[in-house]
Amino acid sequence: MTAPNPVRLAWLDALRGYAALVVVCFHLSPIVLGSERHLAVMRHIDLGKYGVLLFFLVSGYVIPMSLEKHGSLSRFWIGRLCRIYPAYLFAILVVALLCALGWMTWPASIRNETVTGVLGHVTMMPDLLGQRGAVRVFWTLAYEMTFYLVVSGLFAWRRHRQSAWWASGLALAAFLTLPNDLFGATPGQRRLTAAVLVVVIGLSVLAYVKGRFVLLAGAAGIAFLLLPALNGHDTRNSTVIASWQGLLLLAVMFAGTVVYRWQHGQLGRRPAALALTTVALGVIGAHWTHLGTTAALLVWSANVGGVAITFLFAYAMRNRAVPGALTELGRISYSLYLLHAVLLFLLPRLVPDIGTRAGVIRVAAGLAYMIVALGVAWLAYRMVELPGQALGRKLTAKLSPRPVPASLLATQRAATATGHGERGARASRLDA
Repeated sequence: MTAPNPVRLAWLDALRGYAALVVVCFHLSPIVLGSERHLAVMRHIDLGKYGVLLFFLVSGYVIPMSLEKHGSLSRFWIGRLCRIYPAYLFAILVVALLCALGWMTWPASIRNETVTGVLGHVTMMPDLLGQRGAVRVFWTLAYEMTFYLVVSGLFAWRRHRQSAWWASGLALAAFLTLPNDLFGATPGQRRLTAAVLVVVIGLSVLAYVKGRFVLLAGAAGIAFLLLPALNGHDTRNSTVIASWQGLLLLAVMFAGTVVYRWQHGQLGRRPAALALTTVALGVIGAHWTHLGTTAALLVWSANVGGVAITFLFAYAMRNRAVPGALTELGRISYSLYLLHAVLLFLLPRLVPDIGTRAGVIRVAAGLAYMIVALGVAWLAYRMVELPGQALGRKLTAKLSPRPVPASLLATQRAATATGHGERGARASRLDA
């Protein structure tokens, strides 16, 4: 399989890095701008949600590309776990160290329901259990993991190219009145659900890696849609305010997949446009319907409009050279996203009463924080993420050879028919 052109993927790195930077600035703004100015901006656009939606749209584009590039669920999951878990575990380790030093405390939900909290962090799904993550931004990982499982299930059942239907269906389902804690209304139910998730996800990933009971694991993966649909939670420990909003986040990811399918000729222009329009109007309309305020309508119109414009601009520029600083920012974006909140928690310790200081001091502290956050993210990327990715490549190298795509098989047959089969097959194996 021919490797993707790095130039053609640089725009995705840049977009991911930009989204991470937006989220960091959003979390920093109450300190630098002051709470009143921060809230004044949020009355017009929620830059935190804007950045996260952009992240999810990019994930929806990248994940099917990664899965189909690997050509097998075993390669995909080994690569994905080695990609996301090392930095995730490192962030938890940093929090544990700071808690041991007395500089931080574990969230109350973890202290009160420790078993549920630990199990929820094993699967990256504390938010879907009504738990606060060790780092607040962990909430997005619950929906990323759900998306991986669902897409893997669709791939196993050969339904992965029906992205337009899934995107539209999830967006429309968000208008329904759904339960928020069907699997976790009490501490006991949350603990049981957390344990079941560990077992089901663990067995599903094992099935994919071993190549056995793949269809059963795939069915379980698709069924994971029920978790955000029926257990989205609306407690103070969850960032997502209800199940309907969780479905919208997944719809946005599938919207990214729709773009990918359309770009590669797997989906027509009209179905793609209809699906993307349905998701965009669904995100706006569902928030307006459930929240019932004009403010919600205006803010979410701005959020969705901003994401659409940003993604379309990046997509239009995808074949142009991208500044190296932006692609580097994209590479460290995952570590930056995970660790910036921890560093931000320490800022008031280093600059006491920073909220009451002069504007010049707040701005200077903010700039210093950004430099440190970028530096720490770069170190974490080099020392944690890259070794994890290298481990993933070593593990996948031990698997059976990559399956040869059907297009290459057709080329081999054509070459054989013209008397050059041996040379054509050898070239195809080199490209695979």
